[in-house]
Amino acid sequence: MTGPASDLIRAGQRLTPWRWWLDPASWAALPAALRQEPALELLALWAEARTVHAAFRLGPELLLASVAAADGAYPALSPARPGAILFERAIADLWGLRAEGAVDARPWLDHGAWAAARPLAVQGQGGGAAAAPLPALPVGGERPQPVFLPAEGEGVHQVPVGPVHAGVIESGHFRFHVQGEAVVRLEARLGYKHRGLIGLMLGRTPRAAARYAARISGDSTVALAWAFAAAAEAATSLVPPPRALLLRGVMAELERIANHLNDWAALCGDAAFLWPQARLGALREGVLRACDAAFGHRLMMDRLVPGGVSIDIAPSGPDRLLAALAVVGAELPALRRICEEHASLQDRLAGTGVARPELVAAYAAGGFVGRASGRDFDVRRDLPYAPYAGLEIAVAGAAAGDVEARLAVRIEELARSLELVGTLLARLEPGETLLPLPGKGGEGIGLVEGFRGEVFCWMALDEAGLIRGLFPRDPSWLHWPLLEAAMEGNILADFPLCNKSFNASYSGVDL
Repeated sequence: MTGPASDLIRAGQRLTPWRWWLDPASWAALPAALRQEPALELLALWAEARTVHAAFRLGPELLLASVAAADGAYPALSPARPGAILFERAIADLWGLRAEGAVDARPWLDHGAWAAARPLAVQGQGGGAAAAPLPALPVGGERPQPVFLPAEGEGVHQVPVGPVHAGVIESGHFRFHVQGEAVVRLEARLGYKHRGLIGLMLGRTPRAAARYAARISGDSTVALAWAFAAAAEAATSLVPPPRALLLRGVMAELERIANHLNDWAALCGDAAFLWPQARLGALREGVLRACDAAFGHRLMMDRLVPGGVSIDIAPSGPDRLLAALAVVGAELPALRRICEEHASLQDRLAGTGVARPELVAAYAAGGFVGRASGRDFDVRRDLPYAPYAGLEIAVAGAAAGDVEARLAVRIEELARSLELVGTLLARLEPGETLLPLPGKGGEGIGLVEGFRGEVFCWMALDEAGLIRGLFPRDPSWLHWPLLEAAMEGNILADFPLCNKSFNASYSGVDL
C-alpha cells in the first residue's frame, strides 16, 4: 500500500526495516501529504533529546519516521492528524521541543510543580540528532500554566469536577461549560498521575525496567508489559519459548475478561441498576481469585517480562481458571438479556455519548471505542502475533457509537475471550518459560491488543543493552479527546456513564 505520505516517509534514509530518517524539509511536507492519505493512521508521536519520532500504521505495515529538531522545534502534525495534539503537548512538557503550527500548544503534564521543566531533555543525545540536548529548566515564574479553552454564550457557566473524586479512582480534573443541563464543552486536564516513568526506565536493562512498564496502568499491566517485552525482544532478536507465549495469551485474555466485567458492572451502577452491578462484580472477583491461584497475583503483575514469563502456571491453575470462567459463561446470557431488555437502563445508554465515526477514524481510536463506531481493527487479527497467529479471531463491532454500543462490544469480546482462554490452555505443552535477554544494542517495536485497544511500545538499546530511548503508548491517548467530543450536547448527569463507557486511563497517559 502506498500514498503521498507513506511514499514520503519511505523516501527518507532507511535506518531499520520499519524506520526512516527524514530531513527537515521532508518532515515539513508530511502534514500536507497526510491530508491526502487518510488511511495512514497515526499511532504515536514522541521524542528523544533533539529528535522527534512518529509511528504510523498502513494496513498490515508499521512505518516510523524520525526528524532532528536541532533548534528545539519541529513542524507539527496535529493540523493533519488531531490525534497528535496530546503527544505534541507532552513532547513540549517532557523534552522541551516545540511543535510549530500546533493546533494546541498549551502545557499539559507540567502544572508548574515539577523540580525542573522539560526533565527528559537532558536524557541522552537521541538517534541522529546533531545538536546537544536541551538543559533542564528550574522552576520559575516564566513557565506558562495550563488554561482551559473558553466557551461563550448566554447562560453558559462552568462546573469544575476533580482532580479528587468521590470514589477510589485516579486523579483528573474535568471542566464543564454548561448551558442549562446541556454540556457545551468538556475539557479534561490530566497530568496529576505523572511519575516520570520514562526517565526511570532510561539507562536500565529491559529486565530491570519491566517492573515500571507493568505499573504504567494497573488495569492493563499484562498488555503494557507485553508490548514492552515485545519491543525488547524485537530489539535483541529474541523469540520467547512457545509455552511462555501461550501463557501470555492466557493472561491477556483474563485481563480483558476481568476489565470488561468491571466496566459492565460500573455502567449498571452509574445507571442505578444495582443488582447486575453486584453480580458482575462477584463474577469478576471469581476471575481475579482464579488468576491469583494460577499465577500468584490477582492482576498478574510482573508475570510477563522480556524473554517470556517470570512464573509458570500452577499445576492446579488451568482447572481453577476454567472453573471460574465456566461460572461467568453460564451467567453471561441471562445477564446480557436482562440488561438489553431493562427499559430504564436502555433509556440511559442508547443515544448517549456518541463518538462520531468520522472522529474515531480521524483519531484512529482502538479497542471497544473504535469498534463501537465502525473502526474494524484488532491487532490479534490484523497484525497477528504469537500465540494468536493461526487462530480465528472474531472481532465484535457496532456502528451507533453510543454508550450502549460500547457496552455491546465489550460483552461480545468478553464471550469470545472466554473461548480463547480455553483454546490457549488446551495448547499448553511442557517447555521453557523464560530465556535470558541478550545484552546488546538494537531497536524494536511491540504492538499488542489490550482490553482498551492496541498498546504500542518503541525501544532503543545502546551497545551495552541498556535502554537509550523508550515510549510506551496506552490506547487512552486517543480516547480522551473523543470522550470530550462525545459529551457535547449531553446532559451533565450522563457524564459518569460516558466516562465509564470510555474508561480511559489517567496514569496510562500521564506517565
